Amino acid sequence: MGLMARLFDLLFGPGLRELRKTVEVFRENTEAGEIRAAQARAAALHQFGAEFYPTQRGRFDRLMDAVNRLPRPGLALGTLGLFVAAMADPAWFATRMQGIALVPDPLWWLLGAIVSFYFGARHQAKGQEFQSRLTETIARVPQVMTNVAVLERLGERADTGSDATLALDTLTPKHNRALEDWRETR
Repeated sequence: MGLMARLFDLLFGPGLRELRKTVEVFRENTEAGEIRAAQARAAALHQFGAEFYPTQRGRFDRLMDAVNRLPRPGLALGTLGLFVAAMADPAWFATRMQGIALVPDPLWWLLGAIVSFYFGARHQAKGQEFQSRLTETIARVPQVMTNVAVLERLGERADTGSDATLALDTLTPKHNRALEDWRETR
């Protein structure tokens, strides 16, 4: 690079920087373009992750999360309770079911819509949470691949081929002056 830099300084003198700027008007600097693209990808991943994982969650958010966890267990336990009530007191259960039979159809439709929207929204929120975790996992892939390559290199051993002497030399410990001195002092 030094020779080429000197050659360009000789040819273009102090105007080399201006020549670069002029060329970059017509052709993008590839290295700078790749840096900008990598920064844009990193910023998009960071923004995507921040959207689904707020850093500060207040008491109200935690309370709402707890309340949102109640309907599914409530529906399941309520249904089991109806079975228990039907077995424990059939007459009482039949009376209650006659009352439910009087509920008008539009009210049943409204209940169905509310339950559908609740579980649909929950399904969508859980799907988005899964996608954000998947994005974080994918973002860690290059580091994991680097770690795997380093570990594979650490596990490689020298190939001694068919040379038995060389193989024995690699497995037999050599003369260690420091170890011998230490043993003598003990």
